[in-house]
Amino acid sequence: MSEDDPADGEEIPVSVDSADEAGTGARTRIEEGADRAVEEFDRGIVDLLAWVLDTETRARIYVYLRQYPGSTSEEIAAGTGLYPSTVREALAELNEEGNVSREKRESEGAGNNPYEYTAIAPSELVGGILHQVQDELNTVFNLDQYLAENEGEASRPISITVDDTDGHDNGAEDDADDTDATK
Repeated sequence: MSEDDPADGEEIPVSVDSADEAGTGARTRIEEGADRAVEEFDRGIVDLLAWVLDTETRARIYVYLRQYPGSTSEEIAAGTGLYPSTVREALAELNEEGNVSREKRESEGAGNNPYEYTAIAPSELVGGILHQVQDELNTVFNLDQYLAENEGEASRPISITVDDTDGHDNGAEDDADDTDATK
């Protein structure tokens, strides 16, 4: 045994990462986990909206417009990574259906003033599909009457109401705070 070797029972010095380095590693893991959770949440929202709005493209445009109201088709294309022609086509459909509104952008100079688009509030979006969902649920609920296995009058047992009582709509005007779609 050399003079530099510790004798039995003596403490051996061990190099340990500093608290800052350990904290940074933990912080990095937490941030990565949070980023992954947000990404999964965003993916879930887009999937749900794709069901409501018919396509993922339209859902991505809707989400972008909720974050950035008053955007042009070029801004939306740049922000979503979608092709400009795809964005223009989807915006035309969304506008025709009433899911987005558009106004000409005011500019001081001469030239082409593009349209600015703004998405309707989520409560209005849900209210728009409410009757369809309610009718489909009632069809399933009254399946026996529709199949004529149970003679009797079909009832309308399912009634869905959308109530946007918190009034949060990301700055957009919401004239339908209490949308009642009860049949």
